[in-house]
Amino acid sequence: MEETIIGRNPVLEALRAARRIHKIVLEQGIRLDARITEIIRTAVSTGIPVAYLSRSELDRLSAHGVHQGTIALAELKPQLSLADLAAVSQQRGSPPFYVVLDGIEDPHNLGAILRTCDAAGVHGVITRQQRAVGLTPAALKAAAGAAEYVPLVQVANIARAIDRLKESGVWIVGIDNRAEKNFLSLDYRPATAVVVGAEGAGISALVKKKCDFLVSIPMKGKIASLNASVAAAIILYEVLRQREYR
Repeated sequence: MEETIIGRNPVLEALRAARRIHKIVLEQGIRLDARITEIIRTAVSTGIPVAYLSRSELDRLSAHGVHQGTIALAELKPQLSLADLAAVSQQRGSPPFYVVLDGIEDPHNLGAILRTCDAAGVHGVITRQQRAVGLTPAALKAAAGAAEYVPLVQVANIARAIDRLKESGVWIVGIDNRAEKNFLSLDYRPATAVVVGAEGAGISALVKKKCDFLVSIPMKGKIASLNASVAAAIILYEVLRQREYR
């Protein structure tokens, strides 16, 4: 099976990450900017076929996503496990730092969260196999290449996955805009997993019970809550601040 990667940055990062790509498809007459030039040069040097098709054909291949005249048809990544994430933490030589996504359904939110996870040094992301968005072309586009670098584990049951994390000594911190505890009051330097709930609904009741701490982000305006990806970014950078700059 193949995965469709759309957009200049996602395709370029997939090439830079040595992803197994079957074909690069470019729009006929595409302007040769620095990114397109690097994409073509890398593809040619590594033996990846490059085809030139009409915009309508690229629209069809991308399911009418914003492809910027650039598509890659890539081999699906191998499925990772929680044990793989533990190995990543061990390799990095720092306490585990994970993100658990409890039902994120918007591909743009997923992509934005993956982008922040890469920037903040998250060791891996855990998400549901069902009732949640996967790595769709839109999510990969929003991630701007970060999906190539952030390990992603899909599990059948988030609550059970959290139990396994807790058994291995990971503290579970859920973002809940109704929680009394301010997110700044916690020490995130030990092994930590930050749980981000679904857009609107938040963290499910069962997963909320599994959390060691529920924290909220202070809101001074009229809006009751933040977008899921924005809330995640605020807390992930607090984890990074405490671990790297405290």
